[in-house]
Amino acid sequence: MISSDKGSTYFPPEWHPQSAIQLTWPTASSDWKPYLEEAEACFLTIAKEIIKDQLLILVVPEAKKVKALFSAEEWKNIIAVEAKYEDTWARDHGGISAYRNGLPKVLDFKFNAWGGKFECVLDNEITQKLFDRGVFDLPVERESHDGFVLEGGSIESNGNGVLLTTEHCLLNQNRNEMWSKEQIEDQLKLRLGVQKVLWIRNGGITGDDTDSHVDTLARFIGQNMIAYVRCLDSEHPDYAGLKQMEEELLEFEDQNGSPFELFPLPMPDEILDQDTGERLPATYANFLIMNQKVLLPIYGVDQDQLAFEALERCFPSKKIVPINCEVLIRQHGSLHCITMQYPEGFVLSSSKKDI
Repeated sequence: MISSDKGSTYFPPEWHPQSAIQLTWPTASSDWKPYLEEAEACFLTIAKEIIKDQLLILVVPEAKKVKALFSAEEWKNIIAVEAKYEDTWARDHGGISAYRNGLPKVLDFKFNAWGGKFECVLDNEITQKLFDRGVFDLPVERESHDGFVLEGGSIESNGNGVLLTTEHCLLNQNRNEMWSKEQIEDQLKLRLGVQKVLWIRNGGITGDDTDSHVDTLARFIGQNMIAYVRCLDSEHPDYAGLKQMEEELLEFEDQNGSPFELFPLPMPDEILDQDTGERLPATYANFLIMNQKVLLPIYGVDQDQLAFEALERCFPSKKIVPINCEVLIRQHGSLHCITMQYPEGFVLSSSKKDI
């Protein structure tokens, strides 16, 4: 049962203290197969960076094989969950964390693979498998929202009642086609406890197949601060849309009716798919905020250093860790897309069980 009291639900921002981060491991049965070795190397780099400071939930087909990639000391900070699944985008098939009446809940929304573009039946079972595995500590409960399609990459919380999203994604007919914008906004307020929804109408990254997830474009980095992709090249195919998005962001107001402080991120140089020649959706907005640091996707281009410096300004109290994610954008996602954080009080080291 979903509470009708909006004030009883709190949807924390990504910088809220975390207890664990989830990764779903790439497999030969997924679309990673043509360059699986490269994908595994990238996931392994990200995993090892996470476990330096935090607990990692690792969803894998065979835990013993993946365990061999880590030292015994590293494995102590990993909870392995064996499962079958179609793909690895934990941000979107993972549960969304909230506190309802002060109690931790994992909200399990329907995932339809970005509007039915891919198979996702097994992906939708992963969150329940985490509960079956005993990953979550009591009194954490799974709360099914399978009547509403929602992906974690499509929403951003400022931690004070404001939600940031895009019209192109949430209002797309391939998600909740029977509902109007007003009805979808009501559902977001009801289910996530937010009071205000900011809808980005413009902007998008060429090659993105999520229908403009907000985590590719603009991110809350504080209650009244937004980091966003800015394109300065008027010849770039995304220039006009991103310029319009910037103008929208300048007009947005926070929960107190004040404008947001904006932090621009550079647009990477063109990166083309090695096989098709198509432009890939590289974006620096797809960073992951952790307790002590921020993981920044980089792509081996000149703008990587500018993005690093921009994030240092965004997060002066956190360490910025760049990780090469060229292989991830070959599947049209990046670092934030393959991860999902769980806040403090959801997962504790006492959940750790050997395989």
